[in-house]
Amino acid sequence: MKENEGQSSVVRRFLASMAEKGKHVFKLEDAIPYWSSPHMARKALSRLERRGWLKRLERGLYLIVPLDAGPSGQWSEDPLVIAAQLAPEGAVAYWTALHYWGMTEQIPRTIIVQTIHRRYKSRDTILGVRYHFIVVVERKLFGVITSVRDGLPIRITDREKTLIDALDRPDLCGGIAQVIETLESPEPMDWEKVDAYMDLMNSGAVYKRMGYLVEELDISIPDQQRWLTNWKKRITKGIALLEPGRKKTGPIKSPWRVRINIRAMEDSS
Repeated sequence: MKENEGQSSVVRRFLASMAEKGKHVFKLEDAIPYWSSPHMARKALSRLERRGWLKRLERGLYLIVPLDAGPSGQWSEDPLVIAAQLAPEGAVAYWTALHYWGMTEQIPRTIIVQTIHRRYKSRDTILGVRYHFIVVVERKLFGVITSVRDGLPIRITDREKTLIDALDRPDLCGGIAQVIETLESPEPMDWEKVDAYMDLMNSGAVYKRMGYLVEELDISIPDQQRWLTNWKKRITKGIALLEPGRKKTGPIKSPWRVRINIRAMEDSS
C-alpha cells in the first residue's frame, strides 16, 4: 500500500512539473529523474498510458492527455506542436507552411516536415493525423523561424523560404498551380530575401521555374526586370520540367530552359 502511495506521489509530482513547464509533449528523458532508473520510468509511463493519462506518439515520446478529454480520450494536441517534437531540429514546411502563412486556401491533409535526419518511417499517422518527413541536405534547411502555438514553440519555414521550397518541390505543395497561387498571393514578400534564398538553395530548376512564371504571368513584384535579368544570368544548362513528376514532353521555353509539360501553361505560351 505504501509503495502504491509512493508511486502515486511521484506520478503527481511528475505531471505537475510537466504542467508547470507547459510540456504537453515530453520525452522519456524528461521522466527518468522522477524514478530510480530508466527501466522504472518506462514501466511508470506504460501504466499511465494504459490508464489513459498518456498517449505514446512514438518510441520515447509521449503526450499528456488533459482531464477534459473525457473517458474516451478523444483529444489531440495541435498537430504542429506534435510535429515540432517529432523533429525538433526540423521545420514545418511545404504545403503545410503555405497554409500556415495564408498563401493557399487549400487545407493540406498531411503535416509535412522538413528534416535533416532520416527516420525509421518517413510517413506516420499519429492520433489520426498524417505526417510526412522530407529529408533534405543540411544546406537546404534555412529560413526557419520559431513561432508559438498554445504557448509552445514550433519551427516553421518563413514566407520566403516556403515559396522557394514550393518552386524546388512543387509536388509537395499541391503542384505548379499552387505555386502560381502563391506567387499571385497578396501576402507580403521580401524579394531581396527571396533572391538571397535562391542563392542559398543553389538550384538551377528553382531559377528556371521562378523566372519563367514571373515573366510569363507578369507577376507584379518590385523591380521585376532587375530580378529577371539577374535570374537569367544564373540559369544552368539542363532542362527543368515545369511540373516535376509529369510527362517529359511539351515545348521548351527559351531563355528559361523550362519544359512546359502541363496543358494550361502550354496554351498560354
